[in-house]
Amino acid sequence: MTAPNWLTLLRVALVPVYVVLLLGGVPAGDVAAAVVFAVAALTDRLDGQMARSSNTTTTFGAFLDPLADKLLVSCALIALVSLDRLAAWVAMVVIGREFAVTGLRLLLASEVVISASWLGKWKTTLQMAAILVLTADSSFELLNGVLVYSAVVLTVWSGVDYFVRARHQLAAGLAGATR
Repeated sequence: MTAPNWLTLLRVALVPVYVVLLLGGVPAGDVAAAVVFAVAALTDRLDGQMARSSNTTTTFGAFLDPLADKLLVSCALIALVSLDRLAAWVAMVVIGREFAVTGLRLLLASEVVISASWLGKWKTTLQMAAILVLTADSSFELLNGVLVYSAVVLTVWSGVDYFVRARHQLAAGLAGATR
């Protein structure tokens, strides 16, 4: 177990803490949940930087990191929908894209690794920012809307980009499967 893997596990452990604080009727739960979410989002940034800079990337980390991200974002979006702070269609688009890209990654896992693009990194940053302002129940409606809809646009764009970049490997894999 490397330090980046421990940070990723911390992110996973913070997910139920975030949900309980946000939905559990805890006094000042919105603010506390926003702080927990911010810490979890920071671990996402730090674990990757640490693993690359110290050359300690692991198969376990490569598997767990995107899973932790999807768990954090999906649980947060579902919680925000239940509080009527986010339209259900937004959560469905974001979560649907995550499942589609994860399915593609699993399908191509034995063939090639398609690394995250700058679009994917910006998508994650905007998703985290939008979730943070909605969790904190920001009264800045314009800011909330800009962050949410920018995150949705980049989510769709990065998903399309991912599939376009993978099309040759996908076609080759499907052609091999029909032989």
